[in-house]
Amino acid sequence: MGFLRPEIRHMLWRYRDALIGAVVSFFGINWALSSVGFMSLLGTFVSVAGALLLFAGIQRGRFATGGHGRGIVTIDEGQVTFFGPIDGGTVHVDDLVQVDLAPADEGGEAEWLLLSGHEGEPLRIPVNAVGADKLFDVFSKLDGIRTSRMLAQVNHTPEKQVVIWRSSRLALD
Repeated sequence: MGFLRPEIRHMLWRYRDALIGAVVSFFGINWALSSVGFMSLLGTFVSVAGALLLFAGIQRGRFATGGHGRGIVTIDEGQVTFFGPIDGGTVHVDDLVQVDLAPADEGGEAEWLLLSGHEGEPLRIPVNAVGADKLFDVFSKLDGIRTSRMLAQVNHTPEKQVVIWRSSRLALD
């Protein structure tokens, strides 16, 4: 794809799930309209699956910020690990009690703050760290999170630290 400008290539890669969903949905609709009986019903299901993938792909694309920042994020067996040039750490998803988004400091980038119920200091992860886009899957599984609010905050970095999600367990303690 050398004929595409780098920023267009980056945007296509960022929204690749949405593009795949659009193609699947298109072929499903075509299949549903050009067939009869069971095959038409199957085409309808394929088009609905494509539409769901399109919706999820748009959300995932809005969350991704490039992955060219400092540090590396890995997620394995429900554990988020951040390897940074100066700091790092791990937090288990089940132990999360709060997720915040902190604004960029001078010369830096915005950071996710993952607060565990077992530690006093939150795990700080730059939003553009390599692999930070995988945090979307982790955050979307948190009970009661408002994904649209989270995406709005990521796309328009706040001026002060904001709470993205707080566990109901935190309110009980």
